[in-house]
Amino acid sequence: MYLGLPTAIFLFFAGALGGALNAVAGGGSFIAFPALLFSGVAPIAANATNTVALWVGVTASSGAYRRHLDLSRRVMIPLAVTSVIGGIAGAYLLLHTPAQTFLRVLPWLMLGATLLFMFGNRLARGSGGSVAQDASSSALAVAALFELVVAVYGGYFGGGVGILNLAMLAALGMTDIHAMNALKVVLGGIINGIAVITFILAGAVVWKQGSVMIVGALFGGYFGAHYAQKLPSAWIRGFVIAVGTTMTAYFFWKGYH
Repeated sequence: MYLGLPTAIFLFFAGALGGALNAVAGGGSFIAFPALLFSGVAPIAANATNTVALWVGVTASSGAYRRHLDLSRRVMIPLAVTSVIGGIAGAYLLLHTPAQTFLRVLPWLMLGATLLFMFGNRLARGSGGSVAQDASSSALAVAALFELVVAVYGGYFGGGVGILNLAMLAALGMTDIHAMNALKVVLGGIINGIAVITFILAGAVVWKQGSVMIVGALFGGYFGAHYAQKLPSAWIRGFVIAVGTTMTAYFFWKGYH
């Protein structure tokens, strides 16, 4: 497939914005995935390529949140293990899903991710558990189960996995957006890293478009993570919700029109 200069510029900026958005609060695929579709990439290949590009961007942003990540191995290991298992399962499901079925399911996935992000804080206020150093065994079991579900979703469709992880963490009692972002980056990196390996081995990635988007995502992920921590949390949340709502409405129209 020929990749002209206007398309390359479009994909670069979509990757940069997606990488920055993922570094801030998740939802970068709400930008990058539609951009790949608009450039002519088939739905399954667009999802696989989007996952690869934004995974690189998320990895680039991880250093900026390192000082906020302060969890014990007792907390991290169960979440990491379930992230690996779920990521493999989700990627396998995507590669064996017909494109038309995927387009029908997509808007519902995006709607669920957006709603969870919107109301995650309200769930947190009614939650007695917290993912912290002194978390109880039952709280850890619930967190690991939630993370397994999120990881299957993330392996199947990368869009909104960061939002889902943030919503899950909020529901389990975390309130510091930057600490939540730090853990979200680690878990999202594991989930999408497993999916990336699966998609590459299956030959599902479109590398011409993907390479341009990777460069953009690296740029956006690195700078987005550093500057996002200077912005009010309310601004970040509002932008993610606006993007998620817009893209959800668009894909409902496209999938059912």
